[in-house]
Amino acid sequence: MTSNDFFKYQAQTSPMPLAMEVAYAKGCYIYDTENNAFLDFVAGVSACPLGHNHPKINDAIQEQLQKYLHVMVYGEYIQKPAVELTKLLAKHLPPTLQKTYLTNSGTEAIEGALKLARRATGRSEIIAAKHAYHGNTMGALSVMGFEERKKAFRPLLPDVNFITFNAEAELEAISTKTACVILETIQGGAGFIAPTNGYLEKVREKCNATGSLLILDEIQPGVGRTGKLFGFEHYNCIPDILVTGKGLGGGLPIGAFTASGALMDLLQDNPKLGHITTFGGHPLIAASALATLKEITSSTLITETLEKEALFRTLLKHELIETIRGKGLMLALILPSADVANQLVLKSKDQGLILFWLLFEPKAVRITPPLTISEGEIKEGCEKIIKILDEISQNI
Repeated sequence: MTSNDFFKYQAQTSPMPLAMEVAYAKGCYIYDTENNAFLDFVAGVSACPLGHNHPKINDAIQEQLQKYLHVMVYGEYIQKPAVELTKLLAKHLPPTLQKTYLTNSGTEAIEGALKLARRATGRSEIIAAKHAYHGNTMGALSVMGFEERKKAFRPLLPDVNFITFNAEAELEAISTKTACVILETIQGGAGFIAPTNGYLEKVREKCNATGSLLILDEIQPGVGRTGKLFGFEHYNCIPDILVTGKGLGGGLPIGAFTASGALMDLLQDNPKLGHITTFGGHPLIAASALATLKEITSSTLITETLEKEALFRTLLKHELIETIRGKGLMLALILPSADVANQLVLKSKDQGLILFWLLFEPKAVRITPPLTISEGEIKEGCEKIIKILDEISQNI
């Protein structure tokens, strides 16, 4: 494969992709075709919580591969990997979150959650947050709080209104006309902004008072990344519908939305096939997800995440780092300008370290490594970051 073929035949998502040609990956490292090693501080944008080529995931995939792949559209046949995955999720969730619909991606799970909220309430209004990101399909795009990224695709879903994350006064917008409020537990694209002053608890109370459903998007914070299995566990706020994806698949594509049995059963009838998918719950992907979830919930990785966060915060002290936002291993360096952020990402790649940007905050640099990252690897990467920031500061 050549870079010319990459640009000629594969559609791109940005004008200047990083275009590393990957040969293989293992643990917390990705290797290019010239056998250069890159320490991965991004984990496929939070999608590989156990790193690369994890033996338990590989074993689960290979075992399932010998049995069967796709055999029937979702929800018709009993396929053990999907059943066991949804059962394990229920075991680790509150009693009101017990039935899960498996999808192919996080954005598809958002679509399903929005449909379920409208079906359950008979209402149309959706309230989302400014600077929110929930995916790029049309429904998810409609609840994206960033007009620059969505105006080219209008008209989108009607009756979507926006409030400011963490602004308690704006919760008055939630009313008896509101089908649902959809929020990221920690805002991702906006710069890893965590809720403050009991904000999510207050949203929960307002939804209870108006009969509106609360959807929490845990596609990024979920599956152990914040020091809890799901981010909402930090904030005394249980959603009506929980959406996850990314890290749940252990490196394979997945999404899921979870609600009570009574809510989820509404998609079975009136109309039948209220939400359908051909490949959702695919046995190979469900096997990978099950192995991932078993490893994360049966090991010390979740509690270690907070210890590793503390190490990052200790090591990443520099005059150019204005603050570090986020929780656990969902961290964002906030730098003085977009130019400094761009330089750090690009220079780090040259030094064998993978960093990445965030969608809507140009001054932010993402640090979301595998949960399996070691203390030595954290120190190695942080030393490179500090050295590069020293070089940048000399030229400012």
